[in-house]
Amino acid sequence: MSEAYVKRLFAILLDAVTDKDPQVQEQVCGALCALGESQPVEALRACEEHLRLHEKLAPPYRTMILRVMETVVSSHVGELDEDVARASILLASSEMTRVKELVCDWQQAASNVLVAVGKRFISSVMEEMLSKFQPGVLPHHFVVQTLANLSVSNVFGMVPFLTSILNTMVPMLSAAKPDSMRGAFCCALQRFSESTLEYLADLDQAPDPTVRKDAFATDIFSAYDILFHHWLQSREAKLRLAVVEALGPMSHLLPSEKLEEQLPKLLPGLLGLYKKHAETVHVSKSLGQILEAAASVGSRTLDVQLDSLLAALHAQVCVPVESSSPLVVSNQKEVLRCFTVLACCSPDRLLAFLLPKLDTSNERTRVGTLQVVRHVINSAAAQMEVKQPFILSSMKLPLLDTNSKVKRAVVQVISAMAHHGYLEQPGGEAMIEYIVQQCALPPEAEPQKLGADSEAPAADSVRAISVSTLYLVSTTVDRMGDVLWPYLLEFLVPVRFTGALTPLCRSLVHLAQKRQEAGAHALLIQYNGNATLPSPYAMTTRLLAVSSSPYLGDGRGAASLRLLSVLRRDIHPVLGQRWATAIPLLLEHLDGYTEETLSRKEWEEKLLTFLRDTLAVVSDNTWICQLSLEMCKQLPNYNGTPLEKNFLYKCIGTTLGAASSKEVVRKHLQELLETARYQEESEREGLACCFGICATSHLDDTLAQLEDFVKSDVFRKSAGIFNIFKDRSENEVEKVKSTLILCYGHVAVRAPRELLLARVESDIFRNMSQCFSTKVLGIKVETKDPALRLCLARSVCMASQAICSSSRGSSFQLLRKPELVAQMMEFIKAEPPDSLRTPIRKKAMLACTYLVSLEPALEGQAQADLIHSCLHGVMAVLPEPEGVDGHQEPLYLDTVQALKDLLTSLLQRNMTPQGLQVMVEHLSPWIKSPRGHERVRALGLSACLLQYFLKHLHISALVPFHNLGLLLGLFSPRCADLRPATRQEAVSCVYSLLYLQLGYEGFSRDYRDDAVEQLLALRDGLGHPEPSILFHTCHSVAQIIGKRLPPDQLISLLLTLFEGLGDPDKNCSRAATVIINCLLKERANVLLEKVPEIVSVLRSKLQETRGEHVLQAAQHSVYVLAARHHASVVSSLLGSPLPFDSHTCTLWRALAVEPGLATQVLGLLLEKMSRDVPFKESRAFLLSSAPDRVATLPPLAATCALYEVASAPSSGPAVLELYPQLFAALLLRVSCTVGVQLPRNLQAKERKSASSGLASRSLEPCSSAVDALQAVLLRGGNDDVVQHMELEGGWQLLRTLAGHEEGVTRLASAMAKFAGPRLPLMMKALFATQSSVYEIQRVSSTAFLAELLSSNMVNDLMLLESLLDNLLARQKDTCARVRRLVLRGLANIASGSPDKVRAHGPQLLTAMIGGLDDGDDPHSLVALEAMVGLARLLDLVEAWDLRAVLLHVAIRIRPFFDSEKMEFRSASIRLFGHLNKACQGDCEDVFLEQVVGGLAPLLLHLQDPQPPVAAACRFALRMCGPNLECEELAAIFQKHLQEGRGLHFGEFLNTTCKHLMHHFPDLLGRLLSTSLFYFKSSWEDIRAAAPMLTGFLVLHVEAERRPQVDLEQLLAALQLLLKDPAPAVRVKAAETLGRLVKFA
Repeated sequence: MSEAYVKRLFAILLDAVTDKDPQVQEQVCGALCALGESQPVEALRACEEHLRLHEKLAPPYRTMILRVMETVVSSHVGELDEDVARASILLASSEMTRVKELVCDWQQAASNVLVAVGKRFISSVMEEMLSKFQPGVLPHHFVVQTLANLSVSNVFGMVPFLTSILNTMVPMLSAAKPDSMRGAFCCALQRFSESTLEYLADLDQAPDPTVRKDAFATDIFSAYDILFHHWLQSREAKLRLAVVEALGPMSHLLPSEKLEEQLPKLLPGLLGLYKKHAETVHVSKSLGQILEAAASVGSRTLDVQLDSLLAALHAQVCVPVESSSPLVVSNQKEVLRCFTVLACCSPDRLLAFLLPKLDTSNERTRVGTLQVVRHVINSAAAQMEVKQPFILSSMKLPLLDTNSKVKRAVVQVISAMAHHGYLEQPGGEAMIEYIVQQCALPPEAEPQKLGADSEAPAADSVRAISVSTLYLVSTTVDRMGDVLWPYLLEFLVPVRFTGALTPLCRSLVHLAQKRQEAGAHALLIQYNGNATLPSPYAMTTRLLAVSSSPYLGDGRGAASLRLLSVLRRDIHPVLGQRWATAIPLLLEHLDGYTEETLSRKEWEEKLLTFLRDTLAVVSDNTWICQLSLEMCKQLPNYNGTPLEKNFLYKCIGTTLGAASSKEVVRKHLQELLETARYQEESEREGLACCFGICATSHLDDTLAQLEDFVKSDVFRKSAGIFNIFKDRSENEVEKVKSTLILCYGHVAVRAPRELLLARVESDIFRNMSQCFSTKVLGIKVETKDPALRLCLARSVCMASQAICSSSRGSSFQLLRKPELVAQMMEFIKAEPPDSLRTPIRKKAMLACTYLVSLEPALEGQAQADLIHSCLHGVMAVLPEPEGVDGHQEPLYLDTVQALKDLLTSLLQRNMTPQGLQVMVEHLSPWIKSPRGHERVRALGLSACLLQYFLKHLHISALVPFHNLGLLLGLFSPRCADLRPATRQEAVSCVYSLLYLQLGYEGFSRDYRDDAVEQLLALRDGLGHPEPSILFHTCHSVAQIIGKRLPPDQLISLLLTLFEGLGDPDKNCSRAATVIINCLLKERANVLLEKVPEIVSVLRSKLQETRGEHVLQAAQHSVYVLAARHHASVVSSLLGSPLPFDSHTCTLWRALAVEPGLATQVLGLLLEKMSRDVPFKESRAFLLSSAPDRVATLPPLAATCALYEVASAPSSGPAVLELYPQLFAALLLRVSCTVGVQLPRNLQAKERKSASSGLASRSLEPCSSAVDALQAVLLRGGNDDVVQHMELEGGWQLLRTLAGHEEGVTRLASAMAKFAGPRLPLMMKALFATQSSVYEIQRVSSTAFLAELLSSNMVNDLMLLESLLDNLLARQKDTCARVRRLVLRGLANIASGSPDKVRAHGPQLLTAMIGGLDDGDDPHSLVALEAMVGLARLLDLVEAWDLRAVLLHVAIRIRPFFDSEKMEFRSASIRLFGHLNKACQGDCEDVFLEQVVGGLAPLLLHLQDPQPPVAAACRFALRMCGPNLECEELAAIFQKHLQEGRGLHFGEFLNTTCKHLMHHFPDLLGRLLSTSLFYFKSSWEDIRAAAPMLTGFLVLHVEAERRPQVDLEQLLAALQLLLKDPAPAVRVKAAETLGRLVKFA
């Protein structure tokens, strides 16, 4: 590119800077910077010239150009010569000082250019700046600021100038009046001081090592005098802050004597600013610098000012820190830095000031003071070391503060103390205890104050910080090991530290492991008379108890077990090996579960097993007794945690069970009974478990101790008798009784079975009874306490179950059985019959279940009373509302299961038909109950009993099942109950009864009868059936019963069913009718003689009643009449008014009873439907554009009648016989009624019936035809076609003008898929429609036939040739829709019969090419269909056939690439891809030209606004790749253009252009010209993509090819694009201009 073109390029871009869009401006600046990277000198000259020539250019645009210059200079300052640098300096200086007013962005940009140039050309810049910085004349604001910035960016270059600058500046200070100017001077003095200090700090590397601090002292002091004494008094806050910021670094340059002289005024002056400014960070920073300067010269003035300094700084540190305010946080850091300086200078006075502040009760004061204390402990450790005792003693009051912020601060101070040895001093233990106390805080109980300033994140809570601190101190501070061990052990057992157990255990484990590593086999705990350390028994008890709730307290179970593992040798020397194996297994079990999934029962059992193993390994009675004593001692500690206390009771029972000392066992059991808190339910349970576990080894002692307690004075109610429970109320005594009864139950369960039977009556049941009932004046008084009743029921249940599980339980005579059963019955009767709130009923019935299986057997009346009581106690309970997931309450389900178990247990004792009859008689009133929930339960119980009876049936001789008919008559009508569950249970009962009959007939138990097995399928269908299905099911059940019912049982069954006709449930009454009629039909052919034969009587009966028997008679009569006079019957019924009423519909369906008759009726209806014209045209208004189509009545009535006949299930054979004719006729009927209206009189009737809600089906012509077609399909066995169409929305499409064609297509697809064998006759019927006078019928039949070709079924049935011939004959149809559908059908061969495409290739290609040339319309839908079809066929035709048309097709479709319609663009581009795919590897040069010509459009249309077009371009480019004979391009296309993968268009286009220019450099001109053509595209996205393509092509063109690029044309086009209305296009144009740097 020549110099002229470079200038023009810069000029174009600089002109574009004034674009209104910010993104375009940004891109233009980026392009300028990019050009500047390669042509920095030209860039700077162009910018300088542009600014010079455009004097009136607005400041914002001048600012952008200056920023470009800054960027170029910053990157290439080393490449600039003196002249260019000088020109840039002069321009920037001129721009910066052009106006005196402040225009910050503009002047700052110019200043930045000067600073950038000054990094190398400091002398030239300083020469220019000093020319505008003359003595006695106030300089421009940005001249001063530029000097300040230069001193920072080029320290070594600027400091030598500072002496003269300061000499000139200082006299100006007094003349500076505007605050902005004063602020600039302050900034300059600050920067000058900072750069000077930096220069002096690196003096050994400085160019002039002779520079000394003294050289600046005089000027700096003079400036200081003005700043401090005059400017600091300004009312302008910004100026005061600027002065303050300058004073800090200036103080280091002041002479020491001057600094000492000024400090008495300087320090108070600065401190006074704290009250004037909200943002005080600058004051604090400057104060810190001044204090450092004063400390460095050993100032004595600090001592005088110390009190005021401390007071002011302390006030600053007590300001609450807001996490969202970085300035406040920074101020705190600077203030603490000041305290560090003072701590190093005056530690005594600092602490004398700080420590008393800790005694105040003010939160902010205390928190701030603690922060300072922590800071000085860390930052002035050497000075604070001797002060440790004083600091520790001053922490007493803060340790008592309950404020959460104070607590956090205290914890942080203690953490600092730990790192510096404070906690090793006396008083350190109090700090450790404080940390542990905070660890024990429950998260929800931490004190919180209202207000935003007290809100703290969870991770910053007191507890979280304390836990973290304890662990860090334990693990990272080595010197703390001896302090924390074994002291932390003292916190394990006390209850108030429970919340800290997890962090305590973790720290102790770490400390213990470190000590073990130091001394391998020594004991970890050396008591040495230290009575405060917990004993091994105390630690074992505590850690084991808390492990029972392993996930509480951040997982204290695992932490406790790990600590036990570490301390195993200290617990007992022999436990080392066993615990080393057992505890990891427990931890592994915990790791496999979460808090939600862990079974507490299973976990407690594992811990108790672990305890039993431990006791067995120790095997030391003294040690075991000590452990049990400690466990009992710790029991009160768990009053607030009932679950853990319950577990500890179990541990006590386990430990006592392992003790060999009977006296110890008796003593502990007595103490437990005396000290238990009987009011707590969990404690009662725990105590009972304890006694039960203990009884495993000490049965006699346990029973003896319980009996002694029962005999004690606890039960004496005389007030004068002394007893240990004299202060307890009567209610508490009841709780004691409950506990004792429960103890006996658990003892029975746990007792050795060989010892239990001898004691169960005399010791267990007797004492239970004594505890439950009390005699007052010789009268037995029973309690009303529900808890006591429940405990007795539970204990009786446990004891009975234990007896049953004994090896001698079946022969054991339980003499108290009648008494116990009676007691349980009383409990059941006492419960409210309509509600279920307690498990008493369930437990009482479970107890009876076990009791009835024991000897002696219950008497008949007692058994009947028991059954009656239990049924009344459960059946009448009102149903609870189901839960969210549909499940019932567990208590209800458990109670019902208990009732089932009890009834089954009773039935087991009398497994005979009579015994079964007895059970059913008890259930019969509930089976017939008017309340649905009672019927459901009764049928469920009946089904359960019958299944049990059937499962355990043993027949030794063939005997009759004499009550089968009675039972079937009771259950079978319930198959139609209103409740689904009742229906299903009724079928289950019938199923079991029929198999019982087969069993009594001699069939084996595993025999399966086909008819009876059908009941299972019927039962599953009764969940939520339609009413019609329901009674059909009853009929099926009746048929099965009729097949298997013995003749002698028929009468009893019918008598029972006749009684059922009066059932209050109408459904069951109707079901009885159905079953009776079915049985009569199966067994006696008498029903036909009672059918009426006169139509008038028939209709009157239908109007009078809708009884089932009347309906059956009416249907049968119609059948008889039609069998003799079908033509007249059909004619008379067709004359019925439309729409048909329900009676007429019923009569039509009756005509389908017999297949022969149905065939005749359907034939007549077909004739009437097809003979008349389907509609008449009429104009509703004289001026209407198109006539309305109104349906004619005869075909409409025939269509509705056909629907009714085909809807009848019995019409199946007739429909199958006429299936092809019915299908074709109805399809054509549907097509010619789309958009057809009803006559006006019928429209009114339709609206009236719709508003009254009586219309069951629409009379609309097209809908009625669709309904009839659906009915034919269903009756013809093509349910799957109907369902498929419904799912696909095909039926709805068929009804609409817009979607009718698609609906027909979907119907054809479904028929080919599901009804293939029926296609030949259907096609024959449809072929005849080719000459139909109705265009819509030709369209529908063509669409149907065309879609068939997409199915392979056509080929399998050898229909392909006839279909092809028929469609090709329709190519010249006058209707364009027909011609389009013909092409679609021909293309469908690619899907249905791909192997036949080659044979018919020439025909198919000829048809498709003819379609491309169809008509003159550029947007012909026929042409679109031809392109889509060709794309499908190309891969399958012969290569030779394709070669002849390849070029013609490519040329023909090329104009469609840029069609306005998306469908044409997408289809043509995708077809182009298929053309490439078809000739891969064998591409002729002529076609290759087409490929090359299409590259640019395809690349650009990747950005097409329509996704289908972009996807087509992806495919086409992937297919073009191999034909280009460039592996790299083909690989790129395959990698980046896969379907579904995201595309980074810019990156992809860049890579593509790179390879194009490398492999096909000759294409540059063609590609550029095509790209330039798209600069004028109507799509914004493509206009934006076109310059991108151009830019990347230019970017990668080889040097020798650059002359091919017409830069003049390119620049003109891009310049024009920069004025495009779309900002995105202008952005890309600017970006491309930047890429032209390649030519620069």
